[in-house]
Amino acid sequence: MRYSISFLSIFIGILFSSYGQDSSANPLLADPTIFQEDGTYYLYGTTGDPKMGKDKGFLVYTSKDLVDWQGPSGPSKGLAMRKGDAFGTKGFWAPQIFKYDSKYYMAYTADEHIALATSSHPSGPFKNKEKKDLQAPVRQIDPFIYFDDDDKKYLYHVRLTEGNRIFVAELEDSLETIKPETLKECISGELPWENTWDSEWPVTEGPTILKRNGIYYMIYSANDFRNPDYAVGYATSNHPLGPWTKSKNGPFITKEILGINGTGHGDILEHEDGSLYYVFHTHFDDSKVQPRRTAIVKLVFSDGDEGHEEISIDKNTFRFLQLEGKK
Repeated sequence: MRYSISFLSIFIGILFSSYGQDSSANPLLADPTIFQEDGTYYLYGTTGDPKMGKDKGFLVYTSKDLVDWQGPSGPSKGLAMRKGDAFGTKGFWAPQIFKYDSKYYMAYTADEHIALATSSHPSGPFKNKEKKDLQAPVRQIDPFIYFDDDDKKYLYHVRLTEGNRIFVAELEDSLETIKPETLKECISGELPWENTWDSEWPVTEGPTILKRNGIYYMIYSANDFRNPDYAVGYATSNHPLGPWTKSKNGPFITKEILGINGTGHGDILEHEDGSLYYVFHTHFDDSKVQPRRTAIVKLVFSDGDEGHEEISIDKNTFRFLQLEGKK
């Protein structure tokens, strides 16, 4: 079964409300993603709150309407994937959930390596019996597996080599190994907005891929996540392997646009009417980075002068996710 991005199923006007909410009512997940099946939405991400399982695996929350969230709801004390059941001892970051060949997969980072775990249910438990990673000669993080229309499979990921650089490679059908001859660098942090601290280790990370009207869009984040200027931009290509051209308009999710620090690293949701949304994280508040807060906003596609549509957001739709009963 081909991977498909999640679907929203409620009216937009109900879904989005003001963002002035109590931060203690937020799931507090960074690098979030939402998987939908049979009327239930499953929210996963990097856990930053030690009380909720930091470095113990991945929590999962559930919702029927994307407004009220319950949980954590995983079978192992709220965890969908528990340390010891799969590869890794710490640094459980940036999960991606998808369904393939009747199994649920979690692609994730642990110990600064990429691994895959499987389950018979979206809530887990996700396990990797051999407890092995996707072999690579370098540290690599932030996996995103994309299934193209021709059934080819691609691993977009970040390699830690002279900066956080986004790479892509075609995957074998087993999803367990890449085709090394197809490995290509996509983008690195070269533009001023991508490295506002002028760091010797520039960061581009958190890739998500969308195909629209024959054009591939790579949505990515840049700057260190601790930087208030952490932001989201995009690049386009005519082929999954690139080459990629960054938008000349710069980032489309920033602290200047939303008035909130540390906006970045998320995933795309598709509404049943075709509208697209981005779920992502922000800093906890203006003075504190962690635990990061989970938010959502509507994407806007408009005609551009680069031969394809341009991406922006409707900032009036921005809101933080909310736990039921804690509003």
